[in-house]
Amino acid sequence: MHFIKHLSLLPSHFLNSTNQTMTKIFLVLVLLQTLFNILVVASAGNLNQDFDITWGDGRAQILDNGQLLTLSLDKTSGSGFKSKNQYLFGKIDMQIKLVPGNSAGTVTAYYLSSLGSTHDEIDFEFLGNLSGDPYILHTNVFTQGKGNREQQFYLWFDPTKDFHTYSILWNPQSIIFSVDGTPIRQFKNLESKGIPFPKNQAMSIYSSLWNADDWATRGGLVKADWSKAPFTASYRNFNAQACTWSSGSSHCSSSSSSSSPSWLSQSLDATGQERIKWVQKNYMIYNYCRDTKRFPQGFPAECSLA
Repeated sequence: MHFIKHLSLLPSHFLNSTNQTMTKIFLVLVLLQTLFNILVVASAGNLNQDFDITWGDGRAQILDNGQLLTLSLDKTSGSGFKSKNQYLFGKIDMQIKLVPGNSAGTVTAYYLSSLGSTHDEIDFEFLGNLSGDPYILHTNVFTQGKGNREQQFYLWFDPTKDFHTYSILWNPQSIIFSVDGTPIRQFKNLESKGIPFPKNQAMSIYSSLWNADDWATRGGLVKADWSKAPFTASYRNFNAQACTWSSGSSHCSSSSSSSSPSWLSQSLDATGQERIKWVQKNYMIYNYCRDTKRFPQGFPAECSLA
């Protein structure tokens, strides 16, 4: 399997003899979850109904009767799209296949954001790399205009070979980032401790493919190879169980007939907690809560409380 082969790209200390067996067990569980998610999300709707192409002069396209969306980047311009709806809490899934081959210098961003100087934002960003080197998945959370909460990960598969599901569960208790149903990060609501949490500003979904070769790959040392352009990322099977926001009020959707959607109170169960520990132990490559050079006067408050 290509996801097993991809493990050889990770630093050796990630896969030492003491955790190889546990890693293999978890990878089997993750693969099963991946297959389940592909089957479940396959019933999602028409991308024409959910998104507008917002920029790119024809470099973004919705194809196959609304079943596929592609973004392209060349030396002149990238491209992007935005959701027709705004959301205030939800469980939002998108299947993405990233730029294959030499993707150095490119960034594929997929995120929720409100507007204004005190905006809230929940980020997935995929930092491209040279052929054979792993993508970096960059995550961040902004509250009231303040971010600087970066966590970065390698993935346990090659995200350019096939579509994979990237999910955000955002409810009043927490924000959970997941990949193929496996949670990789949680940002808890710690308002009682004085830490802002996104809960009052409706957010749109945005995605863009753009040139960031001044910083994206090895701090900007590796530039985009424009002879390989156009670079293309693909999207399908968008699914939102969410509260849509319109004219100052929200309407919440659910996969069941209950009046209160299950995702609105969903949290990590024991299995989810074990999986997030496994991901962070084996695949996390940067955590702002451990960056002593960046925070010499002490880490942000949520680092000790979470």
